[in-house]
Amino acid sequence: MRLTQARAPEYSVAAAGMKDTTANWLASADYDLETAGAMLRSRRYLYVVFMCHLALEKTLKAICAEIHGERPPRSHDLLFLVRRLELAVPKTHLEFIGVINNASIPTRYPEDLKRIVSQYPRTTAISYLSKTKRAITWLGKSSRLTGQ
Repeated sequence: MRLTQARAPEYSVAAAGMKDTTANWLASADYDLETAGAMLRSRRYLYVVFMCHLALEKTLKAICAEIHGERPPRSHDLLFLVRRLELAVPKTHLEFIGVINNASIPTRYPEDLKRIVSQYPRTTAISYLSKTKRAITWLGKSSRLTGQ
């Protein structure tokens, strides 16, 4: 599927009056979630984790773009983005965000591919994808994004 044919966001909430930049970040995050699902089906579990991190990062950057009206920080650090946004993230989501945040560098730049692939088996990839979807759903409903 070409990017121009990307489906409407599935997990995020595109609110009326939302900035175009925000909606684009959210559409990109949803596209990454679809890609994570494709990687799961193709048994490329390391890339499921990578794409989940990327989807969370883009969702957080969408919130940043919406509330600050500026380009989000050039950072892959999810916890930094959460702190910058001053979000009161529920403990279960925050703990998962911390876990997947620590997976970012090893999954992007594996020093030992065989070892890192073995650390992220199918069960872990399924769990990360499920937790990512739940966290993004919560973030999409956060008052900072929906303006409520």
